[in-house]
Amino acid sequence: MAKVGFEHVGKRFDGDVAAVEDFCLEVADGEFMVLVGPSGCGKTTLLRMVAGLEECSTGTITIGDRVVNDLPPRARDIAMVFQNYSLYPHKSVYDNLAFALRIRKVEKREIDRRVHEAAAILGLEELLTRRPRHLSGGQRQRVAMGRAIVREPQAFLMDEPLSNLDAKLRVQMRAEISRIQKRLGVTTVYVTHDQTEALTMGDRVAVLNFGVLQQVDAPDVLYERPVNLFVASFVGSPAMNMVEAELARRDGAWWATLGEQALRLDADIERTRPGIAAYEGRRVVVGMRPEHIEDAGLAGEVEPAHTLEALVELRETVGSEVFVHLTVPGAPVLSEAEAQGIASSAAGTATEGAESTKPVESGAGAGLDSFAIARFSAKSKAVLGDRIRVAVEVERLHFFDRDTGLALT
Repeated sequence: MAKVGFEHVGKRFDGDVAAVEDFCLEVADGEFMVLVGPSGCGKTTLLRMVAGLEECSTGTITIGDRVVNDLPPRARDIAMVFQNYSLYPHKSVYDNLAFALRIRKVEKREIDRRVHEAAAILGLEELLTRRPRHLSGGQRQRVAMGRAIVREPQAFLMDEPLSNLDAKLRVQMRAEISRIQKRLGVTTVYVTHDQTEALTMGDRVAVLNFGVLQQVDAPDVLYERPVNLFVASFVGSPAMNMVEAELARRDGAWWATLGEQALRLDADIERTRPGIAAYEGRRVVVGMRPEHIEDAGLAGEVEPAHTLEALVELRETVGSEVFVHLTVPGAPVLSEAEAQGIASSAAGTATEGAESTKPVESGAGAGLDSFAIARFSAKSKAVLGDRIRVAVEVERLHFFDRDTGLALT
């Protein structure tokens, strides 16, 4: 196995369109690294550069101790699993698995050993004589995985391999791929636009936007400590609620004024976020995860200063919990696109031709046209049109600079 390194890697296409900008990352030996971001953020381009299917415009890529920029794909000792399975329809499962080894003139006995070993790992032993048309989508995906495994490469590259599967099968195959990767210990770079896949599968996750690396961390760190508005709004489902607020300190406590109401913040906030001291009297963006907002009637003893009045706009029941869309009167709530636009524009990462994410003007979106999403217990009786009080876990709030989009830490 081998580590995969990116050192100041950039890629520009015709017309001077930047797909990747100054990308630096090291994927450790045996690590499962996920590259995640919206469509067009450069993640597939990075994977193709590792594979040798695209040339780097700048920087170097290493696999193990070798710089591979000038090596052809076949000399890089990697195996790629594509979005489409690319199986040979006229060949059996066995022959699909064995094909690359036969091209390399691997001894017949060794081919047979590797094919049966991969089939055992993937549960394909009973399917080796079948043709691809007689397989389900999940079985075809396992065959595509098997072709990578039999090559015993230094690294796996996976480009959205689950995107063609239905929702239930995606969940099953996520667990399957993670289990196989851990068992084999092969360095893996996995590309997806699905942040649920990223958080559940990756040892670490690298978040990209417009070809620029925003943050790379363990999944729980990305979720709990996003470094900017883009990461905060992209990671998590439903997305983090973003509300403009003005910070003030009075009576020995910090307060965030959201429209017509105010929340008293965590008493420990200056120790946990010392940067907040510079924002007294200034407007910031406050982030609230849906699971940190609860129907106050179900939250036990809650201080009134940690609650807000809200109007119920929509109730969505999903089994053991309820998603409730709320309007906080007068509070300027930012949409996900607006929050990401602030981060992108402040960092100068927006590229010509990309979807517009113009930053919202201060106070835009205020009033009854704006809403936030809360994740309530299913015991909540809140229904459309109710005015209720919601309890906010103030110690779990996130704070971001209104102009730069950077987290206040």
